[in-house]
Amino acid sequence: MPRILVIHGAGMNMRGKVQTEIFGPMTLPEYDERILGYAKELGVDIEIFHSNVEGEVINRLYAANDQGFDAAIFNPAGFSRGYPALVAAISQVKFPTIELHMSNPVRRGPVSETATVSHGMVTGFGIVGYYLGLRGLRDTLAK
Repeated sequence: MPRILVIHGAGMNMRGKVQTEIFGPMTLPEYDERILGYAKELGVDIEIFHSNVEGEVINRLYAANDQGFDAAIFNPAGFSRGYPALVAAISQVKFPTIELHMSNPVRRGPVSETATVSHGMVTGFGIVGYYLGLRGLRDTLAK
C-alpha cells in the first residue's frame, strides 16, 4: 500500500471562511475528512499535515523522506511564490511530489514556483483534485 503525505500550506486553515467565491464553503477539517475517504477508497495510506510556517513544512518533507514515504501531494496555498527553501526541499526529497490547487491559479497570476520542481500538477477540480492526485500517484507507483 503506497504511503502518501498530504500537505496543506499557508492559509489553508482559512478555507470556508474567506475567499469562498474561489474555493467554496468547505473548511479544512471537511477537506481532511473527504481526503481520508478518498484514500480509503483507493487503498492508499496517507498522513495529512498542515502548517502556516515554511520551516515546519520543510522539516515534514525531510522527515517523510527519511521515513520512507512513497510520494506527497502538496497544496502550497500561500507558499506558491517567494519560498526558495521550500522549492529546494521539494527538489531534494527522493519521492515524487504532486502540486495541487483547488482552483486554477494561472487564472489569477503567475504559476507557482514550487510547481517548477513538482512531478506534476492537478488544478481546477476542487476537492476532487485530491482524489485525482491520489489515484494518479497510486497508479504510477504501482508500475
